[in-house]
Amino acid sequence: MATFLYKLGRLSFRRRRYVALLWVLLLGGIGYASSAAPAPPADSFSMPGTDSQKAFDLLDERFPAASAEGATARVVIRAPEGEKITDPAAKAEVNQLVAALGKGPQVAGVADPYKANAVSKDGTTAYASVTYKVISTELTDKTHGALADATDKTRAEGFTVETGGDAVQAEQEMGGSAELIGIAVSAVVLVITFGSLIAAGLPLLTAIIGVGIGVSGIAALGSVLNLSGTTSTLAMMIGLAVGIDYALFIVSRYRAEIAEGREPEEAAGRATGTAGSAVVFAGLTVIVALAGLSVVNIPMLTKMGLAAAATVAIAVLIALTMIPALLGFAGKRALRRKDRKNLKKSGADSKHSKDTKDNRALTKPAAPHSAGEAEIIKPNLGTRWARLVLRRPVTVLLIGVLGLGAVAVPATSLELGLPDEGTSAPDTTQRKAYDLLSESFGAGFNGPLMVTVDTGGAKDAAAAAKTVGTSLAKVDGVAAVTPASVNPAGDTAIITVVPTTGPSDHKTEELVRTIRSKASGLEVDTKSDVLVTGQTAMTIDFSQTLDDALLPYLGLVVGLAFLLLMLVFRSVLVPLKAALGFLLSVAAALGAVVAVFQWGWLADVVGVDQPGPIMSMMPIFMIGVVFGLAMDYEVFLVTRMREAYVHGASPAEAVVTGFKHGGRVVGAAAVIMISVFSGFIMENDDMIKMMGFGLAIAVFFDAFVVRMAIVPAVLALLGKSAWWLPRWLDKLLPNMDVEGEKLHKTLTPPSSPAAEDEDRDNDEERRELEPVRG
Repeated sequence: MATFLYKLGRLSFRRRRYVALLWVLLLGGIGYASSAAPAPPADSFSMPGTDSQKAFDLLDERFPAASAEGATARVVIRAPEGEKITDPAAKAEVNQLVAALGKGPQVAGVADPYKANAVSKDGTTAYASVTYKVISTELTDKTHGALADATDKTRAEGFTVETGGDAVQAEQEMGGSAELIGIAVSAVVLVITFGSLIAAGLPLLTAIIGVGIGVSGIAALGSVLNLSGTTSTLAMMIGLAVGIDYALFIVSRYRAEIAEGREPEEAAGRATGTAGSAVVFAGLTVIVALAGLSVVNIPMLTKMGLAAAATVAIAVLIALTMIPALLGFAGKRALRRKDRKNLKKSGADSKHSKDTKDNRALTKPAAPHSAGEAEIIKPNLGTRWARLVLRRPVTVLLIGVLGLGAVAVPATSLELGLPDEGTSAPDTTQRKAYDLLSESFGAGFNGPLMVTVDTGGAKDAAAAAKTVGTSLAKVDGVAAVTPASVNPAGDTAIITVVPTTGPSDHKTEELVRTIRSKASGLEVDTKSDVLVTGQTAMTIDFSQTLDDALLPYLGLVVGLAFLLLMLVFRSVLVPLKAALGFLLSVAAALGAVVAVFQWGWLADVVGVDQPGPIMSMMPIFMIGVVFGLAMDYEVFLVTRMREAYVHGASPAEAVVTGFKHGGRVVGAAAVIMISVFSGFIMENDDMIKMMGFGLAIAVFFDAFVVRMAIVPAVLALLGKSAWWLPRWLDKLLPNMDVEGEKLHKTLTPPSSPAAEDEDRDNDEERRELEPVRG
């Protein structure tokens, strides 16, 4: 692979104008296609095969006029203090409100609270249910305005009026600037890392182009593949982060090759052949992790995962082709001005220097005080840290593992659920409506269960529903059962069951399970199908679906990535260590998410309005995304160690070499990725905020604790055993040549006696510099 990528890098360098033009034309073409394409469909949530989804589909089929998929709003009205909502004057005002709501655009119907028995027992509060013809994302500003005008008019008469439901327009807060924040911080980090505006600009430019192509492609294919607008959120988040990182590693390797005295074209080829090989395998691990979300069998997650995986694939292709092309335009200007002057003064550009270093650079690690070393990392920082870990591997390992273990403790209290209006900010109208309903009608009114009774074509659904309702009313935990609503065909009925507890209460979940357990007996008695749906039932089914898919997904992703890493490192223990380290970092990240979003620690700092259950998809989502990103740093850092070991370095010296050449760059890449994800914490969408925080803290733990501390400590303890691979397996696995050994043999002519003498001198020098082993 290294040889092929070497040729690809040189070709892209030579044909830089065509390569750059091709990517720009591709961006323009896909951008035009996205602007001309129909608007993407609205978000839809479904869970094929679950009871709640079957009931929902049945309602949509048998009650088309009820707009089962349409948006809803619940307008809660409380009479002025000392008055009753049933007083004649108050009743007249509520009737005016109901009439005004019914005249609004896109309204399918409004339930009169006095006819629907939606008046509290104390007579102070009532609520009117408004159903719309379209889903919430298709509601127009005029519709939102009509709803607000009607409620404001009643509120002006002295009534307390609050509105909940998905038809209510969320209050606009700071948001939408996450990408700009991430790019700005990334630019600063790149400038500090490279000390060159040109070198810093290359990763940013290519990442923006890659994300632009990916997101535009999602928009262009949205109506064809049923990709909603939010599908691009994960693609943008991941694509921007990995796009910058992949380009960063290739540009860094190019600068090191230039500093070693090579001509720009040769440096671009070698950088693409070596660092590019690591980019390919790192990208494959991310793609496997994201595409693997398909096994969960939740269409929304599948689309998000595949869209993000496609964007990562584009980022890899751009890094392998457009980066060498742009380096062709930049040449030696990718170096700092001071380094360019030093090259000229030292004569590193001379033919003699080029020939000497070209012939042996891939054979051995750079000399301790070479220009390449100074280019990539400050020697003292990387060397001192690596040697510190090598001297005290047990201490470092214990501190790292115990520290992450302590942070992971809150994860044992993880409570999963889907966000509802009870977790909204206390000052929002949705939260106020939620609290009014709980106070006046009971907590269960915010999470009613819908029970469908399907007689399979027989027109006796009313009688069957009455039997089911009578039975369910006797179940513990049921506050009320409403009379059945029967469809015009008479073969399907809906019963609303109101629990005594709130939608996020464990007792409500137990009630759903109890009703479903009784359903089998009721089906026999009534000769009908009895299904339970509603928001609470959907949440339970969603959590159960994710729980069932977690182990198969984890096995698939870790298994495939383990095979990929065995191909990269030609080792069994290194991939195993990488996987175990990932599990530790993701557990710590989940612990941090629980502490902040569920327990409320540092809630004000992060911007959490109301602590509550963690979104059900968060664990499996974090496992997928974080695993791919964690393997990025494993590949980039340990590949340099493997390269040094293959070319003759001892295991301990290979660790030092890896940190010399990769430590600072991996650290910069982690900071960039953390900044990109942290920008999304400022979004006002709870799901995006939690995703951004979880990914940012996971990258921090994995890059700076696991990869920078635990990994070298484990490698120091394992020694040569770390690179052990059974002979039969070594013969079975194809050699992908990630470390560039075949490339070296292709480029390096037979050594002269003088070169062999110099090699022996370098061997002796490295043995003298070999760090003390712990």
